[in-house]
Amino acid sequence: MTLETETVIVTGASRGLGASMAKRFAREGATVVVTARSESELEAVAAEADGETLVVPADVTDEAAVRAVVETTVDEYGAVTGLVNNAGIGLLNMYGEQRVLHDVETEDFRQILDVNVTGVFLFSKYVVPHMIDAGRGTILNISSGLGRRAAAKWGPYVASKWALEGLTRTQAAELEAYGITVNGLDPGGRVATAFWDHLPEDEREGVLEPDVMDDAATRLLAQGPDGITGESMPADEWEQRLG
Repeated sequence: MTLETETVIVTGASRGLGASMAKRFAREGATVVVTARSESELEAVAAEADGETLVVPADVTDEAAVRAVVETTVDEYGAVTGLVNNAGIGLLNMYGEQRVLHDVETEDFRQILDVNVTGVFLFSKYVVPHMIDAGRGTILNISSGLGRRAAAKWGPYVASKWALEGLTRTQAAELEAYGITVNGLDPGGRVATAFWDHLPEDEREGVLEPDVMDDAATRLLAQGPDGITGESMPADEWEQRLG
């Protein structure tokens, strides 16, 4: 399995799941463009990567910044063949606790949807034309089990991930004819990242490591234009599916 012909943008790549995937892609031979808001954290990830990386800081909700990431990538490397939409937030990032939906501040609800859904839309909007020109591409949308079920006090996050699941399937149908696959991928449980820093020690048993999606994400990027598209499942199920 190699990614030597791939140029991949990874959002939310400054730490956790995104940083782990970005470093794995670079190790497998991909050219990796890492983006997030913190330039210093991105530089640290790039310094640890064993391969070609480019740091381009951006806020996924800022359309001009998103467009600049894509244009910088194409100017530097000539193409974009992979996009991993990993950036995401929830109430835990804001308060360290969950809230029933009617107690959520309207601006917080909008911010979560803006990052988790609009950010995916914006990156896809500007990346897809380049993939169409190349005749191939892979989009991975990092989802959650909460995109397939409900949970009390997770309202904004659940809404965003259900929207992401629908967006994934819709875009897969739109882009299949162009040799572009679009799939959803999730870790399959809680992960040892900042998102779950609030967990007490007695609830940390069974928490997954940040590299939990690395194998599945790499295989999805490597499957080519005739690969599986329009599906979403946890990393372990993808690994079984892809062999």
